[in-house]
Amino acid sequence: MPLAILYSRAISGMEAPLVTVEVHIANGLPSFTIVGLPEAEVKESKDRVRAALQNAQFEFPARRITVNLAPADLPKESGRFDLPIALGILAATGQIPSDKLDKYEWAGELALTGELRTIRGALAMTYGASRSGRSFVLPLQNAAEAALVKEAVVYPASSLLQICAHLANREPLQFYTYGGAGANGDTETSTTQHPDMEEVKGQGRAKRALEIAAAGGHSMLMIGPPGTGKSMLAARLPGILPSMTEDEALESAAMQSLSSGGFNVANWKRRPYRSPHHTASGVALVGGGSNPRPGEISLAMNGVLFLDELPEFDRKVLEVLREPLESGRITISRAARQADFPARFQLIAAMNPCLCGYLGHHSGRCRCTPDQITRYRGKISGPLLDRIDIQIEVPAVPEEDLMRQAQGESSSRIRQRVEMAYHRQWERQGKANARLTVKDMDKHCVPDAQGENLLKQAISRLNFSARAYHRVLKVARTIADLAESTSISSLHIAEAVQYRKLDRN
Repeated sequence: MPLAILYSRAISGMEAPLVTVEVHIANGLPSFTIVGLPEAEVKESKDRVRAALQNAQFEFPARRITVNLAPADLPKESGRFDLPIALGILAATGQIPSDKLDKYEWAGELALTGELRTIRGALAMTYGASRSGRSFVLPLQNAAEAALVKEAVVYPASSLLQICAHLANREPLQFYTYGGAGANGDTETSTTQHPDMEEVKGQGRAKRALEIAAAGGHSMLMIGPPGTGKSMLAARLPGILPSMTEDEALESAAMQSLSSGGFNVANWKRRPYRSPHHTASGVALVGGGSNPRPGEISLAMNGVLFLDELPEFDRKVLEVLREPLESGRITISRAARQADFPARFQLIAAMNPCLCGYLGHHSGRCRCTPDQITRYRGKISGPLLDRIDIQIEVPAVPEEDLMRQAQGESSSRIRQRVEMAYHRQWERQGKANARLTVKDMDKHCVPDAQGENLLKQAISRLNFSARAYHRVLKVARTIADLAESTSISSLHIAEAVQYRKLDRN
């Protein structure tokens, strides 16, 4: 049969649309043409496929070969189409049976030797294949990642010859069953990869704020001189965050799978922690490109995005955070296409109090003028600061605390309290406090009489915006949950107001 039809998947944002790979062999001058909007990596597959077939001792036809990747208006990128193209040529020339080809979906980059190399986006593609009712054949290196989709039927292979032996019923491929972390439904998150909170000396107030942020999913800004432990505290936040659910873990893994680094199965059900350098561009932060890929805010999905030296980021770069902080999604629009990525991340940021960094330091080393301080802090816009729930000062650690042995609480003990508060939120409203809407807050965040009076005074004296008012109420609700209180009292409101440092200043 001079025509063979196989199925594969493209990557478009978070989706993996079906691609039909049609291979036609015709008489005429030898040529190899790929149509269907292929990008450079796909066009280069002609040389990889030719060398792989010849090195695997198959005959490469000296005829006119036409490969169509349908639909024609969907861009095709990466080397994942090497495998279906090679199998299509073999089936169209009668070198392998073609009766089983439509039962599978295929993806894999071919080495010149015929070996299969790892691909990007295996998790998203396998999820799409499982919904179509077809099994998925892909490189062995991607098998553990793909098998995280419980409904998927995954057949890993290490070479083109192994797949051909399977199609010829000589050596059938073995169905892959992943037996690692998360396969048995275990929802426990390992914290061994994260440094422990007990190593932090002093900074009791900052630790308390970090615990509140972890329990309610709140964003947080730490302001303090160099060397006070801001980065140290941020690095320990993932170790006290609540366990990931199955859906959260799958979402996060799918985002990592779409990145150039791929997803490491050892990180299954571990909260991601992303810390881009302050020279990062807007595209690096939110995602983009001609074929849009996720940026840092999406790769931090259900985890932590830490921005150190916040005023050193370009102001335009920081402003792109405003919308995803509110909506939890980012839409990347290009002239030819649009991609929608989830962006539910927890923003933790750190900054110095002034240009030299020593404003308020006990050494009195700061010589910044009021204008210099205003200009420095003015690099962060008011609307962005308004969207950060907790703003605290992290002062220099006193000498006596610095010299004594670390005696703080461990991350595991803090995490127990965070888990309990987090479960109360889900039982009450089905979401974290940071995600509450105005309607939800009218129902679940009503303070008692004394708390209401205190909140009115704070609004009047500190000129809170409507958004800042809502943020204070959400933080107060989390403080009440940590205290196992059903109502929000004046004590909870007072503590929440104290976490709006920049509003108070």
